[in-house]
Amino acid sequence: MSMPKLSDWVVVNHPQWQQGQLVEVAIADLSDTGDGVGRWNERVVFVPDTVPGDRALVRLVHIKPQYAHAKLHKLLTASSQRIRPSCIVADKCGGCQWQHISYEYQLQAKQNQVIQALERIGGFSSPPVEPVLAASSALGYRNKATYPIGISSTNQVQAGYYQKASHQLINLNQCPVQDSRLNPLLAQVKQDIQARGWTIYDEKHHKGQVRHLALRIGRRTGEMLLTLVVKDWDLPGIVDQAQEWLNFYPQLVGVSLNRNPARTNAIFGSETSCIAGQSYLLENFGGLEFQVRPDTFFQVYTETAEALLEMIMQYLNLQGDEVLVDAYCGIGTLTLPLAQRVREAIGLEVQPEAVQQAQINADRNNITNVTFQAGAVEKLLPQLGIAPDIVLLDPPRKGCDRTVVESLLESSPRHLVYVSCKPATLARDLKLLCQTGKYHLTKVQPADFFPQTNHVECAAFLTL
Repeated sequence: MSMPKLSDWVVVNHPQWQQGQLVEVAIADLSDTGDGVGRWNERVVFVPDTVPGDRALVRLVHIKPQYAHAKLHKLLTASSQRIRPSCIVADKCGGCQWQHISYEYQLQAKQNQVIQALERIGGFSSPPVEPVLAASSALGYRNKATYPIGISSTNQVQAGYYQKASHQLINLNQCPVQDSRLNPLLAQVKQDIQARGWTIYDEKHHKGQVRHLALRIGRRTGEMLLTLVVKDWDLPGIVDQAQEWLNFYPQLVGVSLNRNPARTNAIFGSETSCIAGQSYLLENFGGLEFQVRPDTFFQVYTETAEALLEMIMQYLNLQGDEVLVDAYCGIGTLTLPLAQRVREAIGLEVQPEAVQQAQINADRNNITNVTFQAGAVEKLLPQLGIAPDIVLLDPPRKGCDRTVVESLLESSPRHLVYVSCKPATLARDLKLLCQTGKYHLTKVQPADFFPQTNHVECAAFLTL
């Protein structure tokens, strides 16, 4: 008697689960990493590419005593919130997690993600979380895209995103979430790299030259930047090629090289050199004009970021006599529009290059009531020697240093606005700020800066 094929196996309903086992689960929720969440025999099962309401046969791939990660094997019943993805490689590419989920449900899931973080981590009961500020478009919104460069088995230059949970490159000629005006560059630049014979970086052996292609566009101005991330500066013919790109694409205003010689997963190195054209593009934001460089931090969804800024302004109801401190100010994206409505603004930022750009942007817009200081926020904030009326916090994903929280509790500004891209660290820091009773959490406004992904931005408002 022959052994049955794996596809003929029935679901094993046994309390001892095993790697490779097929089990049936009903998906009831989404995790904070974007995976569907179901249960089998009172154990939690995380399944990518599923939607609450799905009933699915899944294969267990990583097992722990009380939970497991699984892969979708067969969809038995589809959720009413499941839709057809806009991208033909959405099930493989790691750039998006949620193209198979209706946009309305994405917004609900993100609001729920914020509520759960504030309840479980922050200890808040019934936190005042508003409905998510929806994006004007769920596709074609990204003003920046950074693609790893690779080489196929037939020696063709590829660019795209890595397959989920791997370093297997999914080759793309267009991407439905990036600004569509960038798509022609993505396809053409690969061909030009191929024609030039430039070597492609091999992360395993730390050899080869071209590592990443970075594209950036001013959504309002249409100006574009093209940057190649390279292992070192020696790229034969790059000056001629850069000029060819500028001549071929009228909206392309600058071509740069960024040098990253390190054996690292970080995309950009610390040195960027403009090869042709200019080293920045111009963008209009909050009624102001900004210079944005290839390696500048600037929110990827211009319109939703502006909508959140407008909401912050409405909430603060600025009268013109306030002193405002913008911690983690970057190039002044939020500082400068707010500075126009207060008596004095101070921006703090750890990166000296960003501080220089912030000052350039202030000068460009004739804003004279703002000063910028370079250094770590945890060191600069306690040394300011002033009692600001408002402190705006916009830290990286890891959140605020404990020293920053302690300094805020000591200086006691009337209003705190905490902008965060990670609900877990936001909840942790809000708990520290509110647990003494000195501050009260009055409102949390999530905003969808990242449609088709599980990421969500928030602005939390605290009053003394």
